[in-house]
Amino acid sequence: MVSPDRVGHPIVYIRGYAGSQAEVEDTVADPYMGFNWGATKVRQEWTGKVERHIFESPLIRLMKDEGYADGFRAGTEVGAADTPPRRTVFIYRYYEPVSKQLGSGVRPEIEDYARGLDDLVESLRDMYCGPAQGADDARKAARRDFRVYLVAHSMGGLVARCYLQNIRAKRHAKRVADGTAAASDPPPVDKVFTYATPHGGIDLRAVGNIPGFLTANNIDNFNESRMRDYLALDSGTNKKQPVSSLGGAFDPERVFCLVGTNHRDYEVAMGLASFAVGSSSDGLVQIKNACVQGAPRAFVHRSHSGHYGIVNSEEGYQNLRRFLFGDVRVDAFLEIDAITLPPKVRQAKEQGRQIRASYHVEVVARVRQARWDLHRRTVGEESACFVDWDRVQAKEPVQLASTFLLGSAAKSGQRLGFSLDLRVLVPEYQVEREGLLRFLPDDHFDGGHLYREKLNLEVVRSADQPPEVRYGFDSRTPNRAGTTRADCQPLAGVPDGFEFRIPVSQKTDPGLTGTVVLRSRPWNK
Repeated sequence: MVSPDRVGHPIVYIRGYAGSQAEVEDTVADPYMGFNWGATKVRQEWTGKVERHIFESPLIRLMKDEGYADGFRAGTEVGAADTPPRRTVFIYRYYEPVSKQLGSGVRPEIEDYARGLDDLVESLRDMYCGPAQGADDARKAARRDFRVYLVAHSMGGLVARCYLQNIRAKRHAKRVADGTAAASDPPPVDKVFTYATPHGGIDLRAVGNIPGFLTANNIDNFNESRMRDYLALDSGTNKKQPVSSLGGAFDPERVFCLVGTNHRDYEVAMGLASFAVGSSSDGLVQIKNACVQGAPRAFVHRSHSGHYGIVNSEEGYQNLRRFLFGDVRVDAFLEIDAITLPPKVRQAKEQGRQIRASYHVEVVARVRQARWDLHRRTVGEESACFVDWDRVQAKEPVQLASTFLLGSAAKSGQRLGFSLDLRVLVPEYQVEREGLLRFLPDDHFDGGHLYREKLNLEVVRSADQPPEVRYGFDSRTPNRAGTTRADCQPLAGVPDGFEFRIPVSQKTDPGLTGTVVLRSRPWNK
C-alpha cells in the first residue's frame, strides 16, 4: 500500500539507441519500448536445488510497489479527458517518426528528439495543470510546481540531457518572452535516472572516441565533439567543462547514474561490440564514461542490454525505486589513516628508497533480507575503486557508495538495515633498486588483503532524537549488526544530516587502520 504522503510524479521513460531499421521497427512495435521486459534468473538453494528468481519488469514492479498506472487507454495515449493519476508511466516514443510504417523512415538529429521530449513534458503539464494561456495565479503556481521523473536507458539519457542543457533553456526564453512562463521557473523535472548512458561518449579500444565522420544512423551522437554541440558545452565557460558535465543546467545530485560492469554477456553483433569496446564496460559503454560529473551512482554486474541487461534487472529496479522514492541518502567513505608495509618493503622505505603502490578497494552494498546487490565494485569485475599511493599519502577519502534507503527512518522505532562488504587488496609494491622501480615477487601472493570485513549496519531513529547507527563485523557478530553505536555528529550545513564514524583496522603485516564514514541526510523532503 502506497502511503498518501509519499512523493510521486509522472514518469517519462526514454529508451536507448536503435541501430538498424529493423531495430527501429521492433522498437515501435513494442508499446512500452522495453520498460516492460522482465527476466528470470536462477539461484541454488542450500539443498542444492535450483530455484527461479522472477523479475517482472520495471513497469510492472512500479505498478505493484508504487501504485503507478500505464499511459495508455483504449488503444492510444491517455489525454486530459481520462484524468490519469499523477503516478502514471508515460513512454516517450521518439522512434516513431523514424519508422517506415508510422513515420517517414528518416532519422532526425538528437536535438529533434529533445524538442519532442520538451513537447511531451509540456503537454503533460497542460494536462495536469491546465494551459499556460490565460492562467490565473493558482494555475501558474501549479504549473511552476509541476514535475516529472525522467528515466532513461543508454542514448535516452543523452536525449534527456540535450533537453535539459540545450532545448529547454532556449524554449523557456521564448515562453518568458510571450508571457507564458516566468524567468525564475525551474525545469519541470524532479529527478533523472539513467541506465548505462554514455555520458562521456563511447570509446573503442582500437580508435578511441567514436569518430565524428561515422554519421550513418546517427552513430556520431556518441562522438565527444558532437555531444558538446548538442549538450551546449561548446562555448563560454562550459567549453572548459568535461562532456559529462551538466553545465549548470540541472543539479547533478538530482541525477542518478546506474553503471553496468558485465561486458561478457553483451551479445549484440555476435559479441563484436563488446570486443570493440573492451573490458571495464557493460559491453558498450565503458565504466569511466557512464556517469554525470558530480552525480550519485551505483555499479551493478549487468550488461548494457539483453537477457542479463541492466534495465530488466532486480538490481536496476531497486536503485531506481530508492532514488525516486527513498527517505534517506547515505554516502559512505573510507578514510585510510595508515597502511603498514611488508617487512622487506618497509625496510627499503627506511633506507630512503622510493616506494610506489596502487590499491584496489572493493565494496558490495546490500540491504537486509535482499538477494541482490544494490552496489558492487570488485577487481574480478574490473570495477573496483582505484587508489594510487599519492591519494593514500594525502589521506584523501575513498568514496565507497551512494545509497538511498526506503522505509521512512523518520518513523519512531523504525530500523533500516544494510551492509558494506569492504576489502582492500595487497598491492604489487614497486621498490626502487638500481635506479629503477622493481616488483618484489618473493613474498607476494595474489589476492591478499590489507583489510577484509563485512560491516553490518542498522539505522534506528526515535522520536525527537538523532538517529543511531549500530554496527557489527561479521568476524565478531556474524550476519548481525550488534549493539555498538557509531560516533554521531551533526553534518555541517545539512538540516537533519548526520555523520557517523566507525573505526576499522586489520593489525596484520601488511595491514590497514582507518575509518568508515557514513553521511546521512533526508531524501525527498
